[in-house]
Amino acid sequence: MEKLKCVVPERLKRRVEESHIDDLPSLSSSLLQLFLSLPQIHQLISELAAEPSTQAGLCGKNEGAALDLKQKGNQCYSSGDHSQALRCYSQLQALRLAPIDAHHTGKNLVATLYLNRASLFHKMGLPMESLRDCSRALEISPCYPKVWYRRGKVNATLGNYEDSVHDLSVAKDMEPSIGGKKQIERELDMLARHHEKTTAKPASQKSVEIPDVPSEIKLQCVKTPDKGRGMVSQFDIPQASLIHAEEPYAVVILKHCRETHCHYCLNELPADTIPCISCSLPLYCSQHCQVQAGGPIHIPDTMVGSNFKPTLECIPEHKHECQGVHWPAILPSDVVLAGRVVVKTMEQKGQFTDVPNLSETLGLCESYSKMSPESKLELHIYSIVLLFCLHHSFSSELSINGDSASQIVILLSQIRVNSIAVVRMRSNTNDSYDQQDWFQNFSFGEAEAASSVEQVRVGQALYKAASLFNHSCLPNIHAYFMSRTLLLRTTEFVSGGCALELSYGPQVGQWDCKDRLRFLEEEYFFRCWCCGCSEVNESDLVISGFCCVNPNCSGVVLDNLVANCEKQKPNVPETISNKSHLQVHELKDIDIKKVAQISLDQTQSSFHVDSGYCLKCGSYCNFASRSKEVKKAWTDFRRLQDSIASKDTCSTNLPDALRSLGLLRSILHAYNKGIAEAEDILAKAFCFIGDFEPARDHCKASIEILEKLYGPNHIAIGYELAKLASIQLALGDCTAVYKINRLSAIFSTYYGPHAGIIFPYLLVLERERSRIIQ
Repeated sequence: MEKLKCVVPERLKRRVEESHIDDLPSLSSSLLQLFLSLPQIHQLISELAAEPSTQAGLCGKNEGAALDLKQKGNQCYSSGDHSQALRCYSQLQALRLAPIDAHHTGKNLVATLYLNRASLFHKMGLPMESLRDCSRALEISPCYPKVWYRRGKVNATLGNYEDSVHDLSVAKDMEPSIGGKKQIERELDMLARHHEKTTAKPASQKSVEIPDVPSEIKLQCVKTPDKGRGMVSQFDIPQASLIHAEEPYAVVILKHCRETHCHYCLNELPADTIPCISCSLPLYCSQHCQVQAGGPIHIPDTMVGSNFKPTLECIPEHKHECQGVHWPAILPSDVVLAGRVVVKTMEQKGQFTDVPNLSETLGLCESYSKMSPESKLELHIYSIVLLFCLHHSFSSELSINGDSASQIVILLSQIRVNSIAVVRMRSNTNDSYDQQDWFQNFSFGEAEAASSVEQVRVGQALYKAASLFNHSCLPNIHAYFMSRTLLLRTTEFVSGGCALELSYGPQVGQWDCKDRLRFLEEEYFFRCWCCGCSEVNESDLVISGFCCVNPNCSGVVLDNLVANCEKQKPNVPETISNKSHLQVHELKDIDIKKVAQISLDQTQSSFHVDSGYCLKCGSYCNFASRSKEVKKAWTDFRRLQDSIASKDTCSTNLPDALRSLGLLRSILHAYNKGIAEAEDILAKAFCFIGDFEPARDHCKASIEILEKLYGPNHIAIGYELAKLASIQLALGDCTAVYKINRLSAIFSTYYGPHAGIIFPYLLVLERERSRIIQ
């Protein structure tokens, strides 16, 4: 990228810097003409889009490498190194590299690899994974007696008597050797005798939850003076209502999740992953996802089994990338996503000569004119590179011209501000938590670890309808995902005609106002005027505030950066100022007058902010000395965190951290988020050493502060309550029931019936609640 930027002459760079959306066709034509004359661009395209047969093949199939990995996997299996054997068959790409039509010792190589992995899974006590691999092998090579035999053995393990008898009988009929047939006959006799003594139980399979259908809620797209288009409801909407469910127009997995999550549904990969049949890049969790992403699988008729019936419900999103080419693996995720949008739109329109007008198709807002010159130039270069790559994918049918390149530039700018990060909730829950006595026996911070949740970005997607919902730092709807499906649910009662708004990033209580504004301006190119950013609220005042030097005053003292941001809040543009838009916003159950002197009249407030002075009594605070003390105190907490992370004894660091907590409480405001974080670190440290009573007290203290910042019913409070309930259960404290009731209500508001799927540990806590009540 940097080399290509350097070859652009200054006159063209100036045109890019000064360009607007109407200038794009001519500007794209000039840049395209320049790059067509450069050997660097042709070298780059040859590396990104050349056929795998002409090079090493980053994403191509490689029979020799697959055979080498198969041999290593077999050796590891024989020596008992099952984890390494699985790596050779799956993660180290034996299955990913093996061509579908390759044969070794008279057998299809892919079918043999599935059989070997099935045998490994059976040995490892994973019969369902083994069964699926056997079926995959038979779909490719239905006349493979060893696979029928293995599937018969696995079905026997699962208690599927009739299926086991069928598979073993087929294996006996196909087995060429007399000794092999007699061995299978003995297996059938043993199976029959065992079946007479026991009642076969069907294999238990986890049911897949299907998202509940949105209520009959009529949503309407309206234009607003401050935010442009937005969504409102024509009628009142109750709290926790599912108002919208949508499949993505296009989606792509992020690079760091390629080895851990399915490239189609974006769920975590099981042990029995399935590779793409034509290239070595994607991994899928099932054959359904494999077919949906790449299209029907074309296997020679002589290899196809009678049960092989692929179905296709959508336009294959990976098909144009599935030629062993490099560019889907190398280009940034948003550029690959743009390629998928272009191809899907051309498929829908049935024309492949030019990139269609994507703005008309998608109806998304663009951000090109607001971008920096550097970002604009990057979009132009990536649009030309992507156009060349797509031209290669469609066998030169797609024209390379300025109009097509300009459409891709607009699309990339739309993706920057309209794409949604698909996330998964990652927690440390495991099967051991199902044991009834777990809470009486755990130690070393398992309570905190079990209930801690991390939000992980796994994909990037475009949702056409969802892009119409505007942002607020105090949102009234919550977004979450079931597979690729985006679901929006109200978190509070919403009156008819009120805007339905979700959060694009950090919310009130998570970051202070100045940091939220900077994030939104840098990432989405707009200045937020939501009520959280245009009205004074206690959370933004105290989240990073200092306490007053007067010990009897509950007022807050702001530093210069925060004070300057708060001063801007009363300066609301006239276009969005109205009677219902008061300039002081009070969070639920919070009295802002406790921390700042606010005088209100009937229409608006007067609010005076001076950095370094208490907002309630006016006392002066010396920031320089206090900031140094805070920084020194946090050194002790970082040291304590390092001890916990490295699983070293933290008893020696606890006294210093406790003293530093007292220091922080004497300097920072009582509701400063830093104190909540310090209390949480101490709770984790006491859990780590098995001292749960002080852990409970520090956890409670942290939650009390967070409730002031977020409000009492925010999802962030739900996760903290899960920690507290875990500690209470470990202490045998029956009041944990009330905490579990409360967190269950919060999770139901945000996730509805999917709460236990999003946060499995909730089900563990609810089972404990039922046990206590009984």
